[in-house]
Amino acid sequence: MEIDSAARLFVATVDEIATRAPAISAAAARELHGIRLGLHFGDGTRAGLRSENSFLFASPENIETPDVEVFFDDRSLNLLYDLEHTPVSEVWERSLDVRGERPQVLAAWRTFRLLSQRASGLRAVQILWRDYRDRTHSTWSAPPADAMTFAANPLTPRDTGWSALDFLDHVQPDEIEAMPRLAAPTIVERARMLWDGHRSSAWTDATPISDSDLDATLTACKRAVADEMQRLIPDREPKAELYDLMRSYPMREGKGLRPMLTIATCGALGGRSIDAVRTAAAIELFHNGFLVHDDISDGSTHRRSKPTLHEAFGVGLAVNTGDGMNLLAIDAILSNLSKLGLARTLGLIHEIMHMCRETVEGQAIELGWIRDCIVPPHDEDYFVMSTKKTGWYTCISPCRLGAVCAGETSPELLDRFNEAFRLIGIAFQIQDDVLNLVGDESLYGKEQAGDLLEGKRTVMLIHAMREADPKLRARLTEILRLPRGEKSTSDTAEILTAMQRLGSIDYAIKLADDLAHQGVHRFEEDLRFLPENESKGALRQIANYVTTRRL
Repeated sequence: MEIDSAARLFVATVDEIATRAPAISAAAARELHGIRLGLHFGDGTRAGLRSENSFLFASPENIETPDVEVFFDDRSLNLLYDLEHTPVSEVWERSLDVRGERPQVLAAWRTFRLLSQRASGLRAVQILWRDYRDRTHSTWSAPPADAMTFAANPLTPRDTGWSALDFLDHVQPDEIEAMPRLAAPTIVERARMLWDGHRSSAWTDATPISDSDLDATLTACKRAVADEMQRLIPDREPKAELYDLMRSYPMREGKGLRPMLTIATCGALGGRSIDAVRTAAAIELFHNGFLVHDDISDGSTHRRSKPTLHEAFGVGLAVNTGDGMNLLAIDAILSNLSKLGLARTLGLIHEIMHMCRETVEGQAIELGWIRDCIVPPHDEDYFVMSTKKTGWYTCISPCRLGAVCAGETSPELLDRFNEAFRLIGIAFQIQDDVLNLVGDESLYGKEQAGDLLEGKRTVMLIHAMREADPKLRARLTEILRLPRGEKSTSDTAEILTAMQRLGSIDYAIKLADDLAHQGVHRFEEDLRFLPENESKGALRQIANYVTTRRL
């Protein structure tokens, strides 16, 4: 989208924040709390802003019947991202005004304050605003011409229809100049209420918080870990039958959550990021080895938009490749001995063994359900299986392993990561299950409705079986008993239709959102002991990524 107006600048900014800093987007959405904003800009363009759950939606269009209307010219818009001055000390006439009910106006004010103080530190946002300012330099560098006329005759009566502008018409320029200015803070600040109707607080009284760019951090961590995996995979024979195949799945880039959690946790506890890279690479090798074997067990045909290893090269070579990747992962963990020392390496081995045990136990539970044609009756059954099968090695263990890389092996300290990332891991898996049914295959990377063919016991299936009448439940059970090779597309379509009719997909989306919010709350409470630094900011972005993931 070309940034040719203030409205498009605003929309592009919100989109960048949602992509790069989910924690900021989610916090702003909570402040806005469903209020619909109509935004008017000095160049005549308009935009809309609203929130839904933890999502912020901005569009370069006017919102009909907004709860709050805000007018900015380019100069007042600039103040949103100025951490040095308070807007009231800098605003000119015809520059800023707001219409709406008091509680909603205050909520809009808190939303913009949060966005300005936390998003202005993101490089991508700075680039957007810098480029826009470069194209409209004269507007940003001086007050509007009519403001200069006003300065010569400040008491000229005026009826703009905007109450705040009428008030500013009667403020003497020397009064504005005398208003106190704040020193630029060294770090961005946590958004907080200035006035909640009962008490007020100063602009500067805020708890320090540090945010990081999720997209940039994921990219950097993925690159470092990919390079390390290339070093770990031997350049020797047999290449075509083993080592080249080991490179196949890791090179089909995923999201990179595990490497980032490992490296960021190490940094948050004062460790060096480089000390966690090899362990992060080992986790990725384990992960990809698990995927190779899972795809065989499930009969999957595609992984990350390409044929699975067993489909392309046969089951025998695929099984052997998965075994080899697990062996390399163990070797990578042991090779930390010379770099991290005996104590930390023993801690890593202990955590890795626990992670692998949880994973195979979770896989066994689900495969047993499928073999025996059991659909557990309660969501909690799914929570246990999901946490074991994917939650530990996707969310919990990477954090614990990163902490060990930083030298922390206390069970009490390591356990503080468990509950927050257990909840986040379950929410993430439910969302993946939903995407398998209704997501874009080119984005999701697996065949559409593959979970239905494989008979995966998802929250949607559990809910559908729970809500179905006896006749429908019997029919769904009949389909579930069929092996994957005997299920037809009409069979899976029948299950999907039942889920949609019973509200099972909507139920799962709402459940994932609730769990993700609980996880974010536990993150802030349980990990309060971590100092506010860039690495903790990266962990916070991952925690909030689940709440802002669009399905």
